[in-house]
Amino acid sequence: MTADGVTDVGGVRVGHATRDGDGWLTGVTVVLAPEGGAVAAVDVRGGGPGTKETDALDPRNVVRTVDALVLTGGSAYGLDAASGVMAWLEERGRGVRVGADPAHVVPVVPAACVFDLGRGGDFRARPDAALGRAAVEDAAASAPGAPVPQGCVGAGTGAVAGVLKGGVGSASTVLESGITVGALVVVNAAGSVLEPETGVLYGEFFEGRVTYPQERTHEAARQRLAEVAARSPEPPLNTTLAVVATDAELTKAQARKLAGTAHDGIARAVRPVHLLHDGDTVFALATGARPLAPEQPLALNEVLAAGADLVTRAIVRAVRAARPVAGPGGEWPSYEELYGARGAGGVVR
Repeated sequence: MTADGVTDVGGVRVGHATRDGDGWLTGVTVVLAPEGGAVAAVDVRGGGPGTKETDALDPRNVVRTVDALVLTGGSAYGLDAASGVMAWLEERGRGVRVGADPAHVVPVVPAACVFDLGRGGDFRARPDAALGRAAVEDAAASAPGAPVPQGCVGAGTGAVAGVLKGGVGSASTVLESGITVGALVVVNAAGSVLEPETGVLYGEFFEGRVTYPQERTHEAARQRLAEVAARSPEPPLNTTLAVVATDAELTKAQARKLAGTAHDGIARAVRPVHLLHDGDTVFALATGARPLAPEQPLALNEVLAAGADLVTRAIVRAVRAARPVAGPGGEWPSYEELYGARGAGGVVR
């Protein structure tokens, strides 16, 4: 039995630290690589990214593996969460060796942030090193292959998708080759995840069977969303983040290609995407447990295709798992609140 999440990739663990209430609506999510690290890469396509250590992932540069990735709320302020993860790794001797003493390491912890400032009511309530440490400790304490908590947790706590509540989602698959691919997303999009004429999530059009809400349900939802949008005149500042992980043995260049094609999964599920006020960023992790078939020069293609598909599916799960939020920082209804569970009173086509 699998978790149907990114933790199905052997050795990969996920931890969340969540703060809500008393002005807070934010958090941190850490993807912890197996001991020894994993090959990593990144592809940034949003016009307003907030990142840390992404240059280290360039295939031309010396760092080959990383021990953790950090996804955080708090905009650029929240990147401080990576410091807490670095400290935790250093205490365990995990990082790039820089001296004769095994304790002399520099953990390389790439990070990316979403904009959620003030959504809990207090603009200064944002993640710090302590919250980052709590997230990595949560990841380390989790059992191998544990299901990934989804919805309004970790970096998805204050996330929104258009005027809907966003959050964290995850999905995985095992390919015919035996290679496992998994994805984790934080959906915090300036664009919409909702097809306006039908109320169907864009990402669900790629799942084969679509449940169309009843007309009266959709009309009520459209009215509610219009009312919420009218009370939220400020332009959205957002970002969708993703991590695509695999147990395939990839070079940094191949991992970079995986991160790039995974953006197609965002483009299927969010419209418009990669705007100037988005910071859309996708990381790739490859643990190297399963070599690609050497006799098949295009063997990477199935991994690339799966990465994009899983990002789409994880976005749908994030939106469906989110719960509504209304407080001093704003109001964001959830998809399930407006439309109900999948198939409830709708027409399946």
